[in-house]
Amino acid sequence: MDCRRSEIGKPLIVMVCGTLVYYHCAYRNSSLVSLVSDVLIVLLCSLAILGLLFRQLNISVPVDPLEWQISQDTANNIVAWLANTVGATESVLRVAATGHDKRLFLKVIVCLYGLSALGRLVLGVTVAYAGLCLFCLYMFAESSQSISSGLSWFLGRRSDSGEEEDTM
Repeated sequence: MDCRRSEIGKPLIVMVCGTLVYYHCAYRNSSLVSLVSDVLIVLLCSLAILGLLFRQLNISVPVDPLEWQISQDTANNIVAWLANTVGATESVLRVAATGHDKRLFLKVIVCLYGLSALGRLVLGVTVAYAGLCLFCLYMFAESSQSISSGLSWFLGRRSDSGEEEDTM
């Protein structure tokens, strides 16, 4: 049960962080560099105040920097995912550019034209925020058992037993 609760909390945390980034970049018309600087200033000041408070109250807080590091496997997985994504994108664009696969060429042209038109209508930050919202809704649906079963029915996925789910 606790595992389910933490999985439901992840999309909410991502949504709150994304909303703050969207507010900072879209409504305040600030850059991403400004956002990172503001976050680091707030963190540094908060840690300094907490450090002074703990020192005044004679509370020792052990801080192990090794806990903040990611494992080598995690770093390798992140880089491999990024390389695979860039490689797949490059492959699709290369095949589309040759013109041998006309359906793929038309799909790429339609997608790029749609993204170009969307980019002229709305800010890039708004598009990124809408994508983040959709991703968070998807994560929330996957972590919720009742929504997940309805979503798998809608998408036509197989159940855990390997049989096709009933479609009424």
